[in-house]
Amino acid sequence: MKNYPKKSLGQNFLIDRNILNRIINITQIKNKTILEVGPGTGNLTSFILKKSPKKVFVIEKDNDLAKSLEENFKDQLKIINDDILNINENLLFDEKVTVFGNLPYNISSEILSKWITNLEDNFWFEHLVLMFQKEVADRIIAKFNTAAYGRLSILSNWKLNVKKICDIKPESFSPRPKIDSSLLYFSPKKNFLKIKDPKNLEKITRIFFRHRRKMLKKPFNQIFNGDQKILDKLSINLNLRPQNLDFTSYYELTREYENLRS
Repeated sequence: MKNYPKKSLGQNFLIDRNILNRIINITQIKNKTILEVGPGTGNLTSFILKKSPKKVFVIEKDNDLAKSLEENFKDQLKIINDDILNINENLLFDEKVTVFGNLPYNISSEILSKWITNLEDNFWFEHLVLMFQKEVADRIIAKFNTAAYGRLSILSNWKLNVKKICDIKPESFSPRPKIDSSLLYFSPKKNFLKIKDPKNLEKITRIFFRHRRKMLKKPFNQIFNGDQKILDKLSINLNLRPQNLDFTSYYELTREYENLRS
């Protein structure tokens, strides 16, 4: 049975063998437990299996594709026919996994945000190798003082090191998307600023970036009521704009917010 891509699920299948081969050589696969998110027709799955992994889990929401994967790969895979947003990965694995994913572009930032906000300190993965729409990838890897820098940059760089591997043109996919894609590599940071509840980091950045062209004074006063002690402690200039504050400043602001509420 031929499986046709479903626009409603944001499906664009990677078919470029050179790119597929490059992906599986980014990190070690042999004797590792692998999770592939959104395997689609199994193009990358086939390449992964050639590298002799210990186990391979795949999460595929599309019922037809899940059935096709079962027929084509038999007992080589553990197939989870579910929505990735419904799954608690912390409970799914009894060892750290390496994750590959050509993520559905319509929910890719939501998937990444969910993984980061639900991360426990021991991390359920060793590495993430993920495909994003280039515009989203640019926001993830953006540094402060740039136009792309924002909430997703701050959240992504909190507990993870992020590196761009390459950009990928539309002709590498079927059907061809209208935009370029980017492949990113994530690895856990050994040291990061502890925050009690990541949702507070999301809240702080949401309020500060609501008006990214405005100065910091208004959002700061909204959250901290103009607390001069916090300003002095963190050396924050309220005449700056949200994109002018570095990563650490937002993590420290979140901790101050939590301290006020404790």
